[in-house]
Amino acid sequence: MRAVGLLRYGGPEVLRVVELPTPHAGTGEVRIRVRAAAVNPSDTLIRAGMTPVRIRGTVPLLPGQDVAGTIDEVGPGTSGALAPGDPVMAMINPTRPAAGGYAEWVVLPEAWVVPAPAGVSLAEAATLPLNGLTALHALDQLRLSPGSTLAVTGAAGAVGGYAVQLAKAAGHRVLADAAPDDADLVGALGADVTVTRGPGVAERFREHAPDGVDAAVDAALIGAALVPAVRDGGAVALLRGGPDPALRELADRRGIAMVSAYVHEYDGRRDKLDLLRQMAEAGALTLRVAGRFPPEEAARAHQLLEAGGVRGRLVIEF
Repeated sequence: MRAVGLLRYGGPEVLRVVELPTPHAGTGEVRIRVRAAAVNPSDTLIRAGMTPVRIRGTVPLLPGQDVAGTIDEVGPGTSGALAPGDPVMAMINPTRPAAGGYAEWVVLPEAWVVPAPAGVSLAEAATLPLNGLTALHALDQLRLSPGSTLAVTGAAGAVGGYAVQLAKAAGHRVLADAAPDDADLVGALGADVTVTRGPGVAERFREHAPDGVDAAVDAALIGAALVPAVRDGGAVALLRGGPDPALRELADRRGIAMVSAYVHEYDGRRDKLDLLRQMAEAGALTLRVAGRFPPEEAARAHQLLEAGGVRGRLVIEF
């Protein structure tokens, strides 16, 4: 099968189309004929050698953490809920021996795979699992009371956009930040108030929540600069690692909880991924494809993502 992988860490240029053995479904597994694999910031970190995902000898390392395609092989011991020909989507943990999802075929435990949302393309479906589950895990960790006020940074991005829409669907008031060119987009995603991103954003949030927001999802990774927007006793969801000591000290002085959204806590959580499917089908989540690339142009997709300004997700199509 064709796949996109690397044999050394580095810039986008290390990505190559490679030939690998086609896998087969074992007990309790299904095989997906992948049609679309989303390109995420975490893929660029894997490529650069900045994650625990490591190259193993002479076997190419494959990035890719979410895919969409069709079931084409079902192993023994499955439930029968998925059958050959079914359009599906899945999130992949790239620390597994077979690594990520930049490949024509992927084999996964049945519980990791759900039907793709009806009425959307497979490219659109591939943009949902990783980013949607990241946003959902962040909100689940925050445990907001009904009608809370939530601030979301990076709201024009994939995770931030889903956080806005998930929070609105849960009945919360959402304040979001955006560059001027993205203000209409963020408003269309459902934000009640959109403020200008950049230095001083916490003060701008406070103009619309004088007592401070109840919680924040920091999809833009701005860290300590966001804390003044949050009320005493509130909470902040961090999307990459835990708080550094300075951020922890600042939050502790005001009783602000720091929670870390680690998406792979939801590995194999069919209930969580299927909830996102249902919400996408209902129109509560907007699936955004920013560009489509053949495997031979995977390096170009990584270059564009790292250059910044991508709204939605770039997708490699097999």
